Amino acid sequence: MNRYYVDLHIHIGRTWTGKPVKITGAKSLTFTNIIEHARNEKGLNMVGIIDSHSPEVILEMESLIQSGDIYEHPDGGLVFGDLTVIPGSELEIYDDQSGGPIHLLCYFPTLAVMKEFSTWLSGNLKNIQLSSQRIYVTGLVLQKKVKDLGGLFIPAHVFTPFKSLYGKGVNQSLTEVLDPNLIDGIELGLSSDTNMADQLKELHDFPFVTNSDAHSLAKIAREYQVITMKEPTFSELQKALKGEAGRKIIANYGLDPLLGKYHKTVCAECLNPVNQGDQICNLCGNPKIIKGVADRILELKTAGSSPEDRPPYVHQVPLEFIPGLGPKLLEKLVNHFGSEMAILHEVPYDALREVVPDKIADIILKAREGKVNLAAGGGGKYGKISD
Repeated sequence: MNRYYVDLHIHIGRTWTGKPVKITGAKSLTFTNIIEHARNEKGLNMVGIIDSHSPEVILEMESLIQSGDIYEHPDGGLVFGDLTVIPGSELEIYDDQSGGPIHLLCYFPTLAVMKEFSTWLSGNLKNIQLSSQRIYVTGLVLQKKVKDLGGLFIPAHVFTPFKSLYGKGVNQSLTEVLDPNLIDGIELGLSSDTNMADQLKELHDFPFVTNSDAHSLAKIAREYQVITMKEPTFSELQKALKGEAGRKIIANYGLDPLLGKYHKTVCAECLNPVNQGDQICNLCGNPKIIKGVADRILELKTAGSSPEDRPPYVHQVPLEFIPGLGPKLLEKLVNHFGSEMAILHEVPYDALREVVPDKIADIILKAREGKVNLAAGGGGKYGKISD
């Protein structure tokens, strides 16, 4: 068995001809740019590229196969050197049953299956070219289709205040919307971690995944997991999510929830922290409150601790959060040490000091050891290092 770094939620901003896919995604987020950056700069071994249902993205993947730049593994996945791509799609349901909008992640083993799924999608949504489109079927119908095609199904960023399973405050249980037997994992999102999510007893039966939900190249691998598999393929990923034959997630790496954009409850207007249950901001008087993930989980709490076999969740500060570490200095670090994974996990302190100022090396080391002070984020604003 081998260990692999895996980020399963990366968006495409533009097609190879410049057409938009994820409207809020960076123009540099083309399929080709993503796989080159994820492999060469981030040091990832497997990525899930959401928006692979878009017809022009499919054409780009087909072109790369024809040119020999990538090939399809017999056990599923598109191989680009030592990086494997899992084609995926993020979709939104919003109906009487879901009380949505709710975002859901679907993954498939081959390009042919993704093309079949894309054809089916085109008859159930308004614009097949775009990302995270609302699909006009129920969650149960979508689950069944994904499973009929041999895919994986994972609810996305389940606690985020907007567009998630629990976030809007409508649903108290995933069973109100989805079939738990057809769920392969739960994506936690940037503002929660394992200890928080395991306060919901119904989530104890599912593996947790921690992904970047990247809307730019820099955001790739801000959250990821380390998975032990024989090799990075779709079928091995499927086994790992089930914990079969020694394949498993051995650790989740993610933001300390305090760094997430929606951790604390705040006023939607001035972002002043608001106590749970308050109906109005005591600073500006605005009546619109954005409930934080921490408070929402307390409302749903049905358990006190995680299952014994739950992998550890390691709080991590992405390099872009390090004060003083700008793009040019980060590029210098990556060029010197090979990848961001190496800098985050392996490079000794003295070696860091040879490339960056002592103060930055100190913060990187403290962040690695969980010793930095953080100011919590909320209302769509990230938290930050406060020391």
